[in-house]
Amino acid sequence: MNEQDLRKMVEQLVDQMIGKETATPTAVSAPTKTNESSYNESHIDRSGCLEDITAIDLKKQFLIKNAKNKDAYLEMKSKTPARLGIGKAGARYRTATMLRVRADHAAAQDAVFSDVSEEFIKKNDFVFVQTLCKDKDEYLTRPDLGRRFDEKEKEIIKKTCGQNPKVLIIVGDGLSSSAIEANVEDMIPSIKQGLQMYGITVGPILFIKYARVGAMDDIGQITGAEVICMLVGERPGLVTAESMSAYIAYEPRHGLPEANRTVISNIHKGGTTPVEAGAYTAELIKKMLDKKASGINLK
Repeated sequence: MNEQDLRKMVEQLVDQMIGKETATPTAVSAPTKTNESSYNESHIDRSGCLEDITAIDLKKQFLIKNAKNKDAYLEMKSKTPARLGIGKAGARYRTATMLRVRADHAAAQDAVFSDVSEEFIKKNDFVFVQTLCKDKDEYLTRPDLGRRFDEKEKEIIKKTCGQNPKVLIIVGDGLSSSAIEANVEDMIPSIKQGLQMYGITVGPILFIKYARVGAMDDIGQITGAEVICMLVGERPGLVTAESMSAYIAYEPRHGLPEANRTVISNIHKGGTTPVEAGAYTAELIKKMLDKKASGINLK
């Protein structure tokens, strides 16, 4: 039995199962676009391959056939990245939806297990330091080691930051290298510009590999910094793998309660934009310096 005969037999079996007439085994024509949405399963080229489905805006994708009120549904979708209006194929997701979920899950895994590139670090003139973690596996399984530095790294920190700086900006890869590369280059200039308006300057910026948020406490202990702002990659999810947070604390030291940190989260193109977050961060830093407090003590 050759491949053509086998294909014909499979088609006949499938048609019998779904109660349809046997389809003639002719060449498959390219799918045509429907008027349901500019983002639907017509995104298939003649080779049978999907386009880059991660480029599709989930807020505009609409896969329900014969919707009673499509306009109202799209208006609701425009306010959330949640997977609404994805339609179904029997009791299952449609192919485009299933592939998008798998693609977003893969992007989240890549964000965790990849590293910020050396080229990116050099391009932005960051000073490289590394926590006690030796590799990614140890970073994921030993959070405590991601909060401390060995003596060699401490000397680099002291040399770079000096003693008792007023404000330090540091960057940590955290749980998403993608978030750092996507947002830092826009956010740091915004912070610096905002601080300059208050007459505050910042020195060289540290980049911390295998960084947990608590690494800022060790740096505060080493340098005696008054305020530290740490930009760090958030744990990625299926909505985005590029979300970053800014953790800001007044006099961070060992044993600092988590409630004494102020956090700006969901910094990415679909949330709080980096430029907007940077301007707000500068305002918070100035407020912390004036009030000599952060976190819940700032209110």
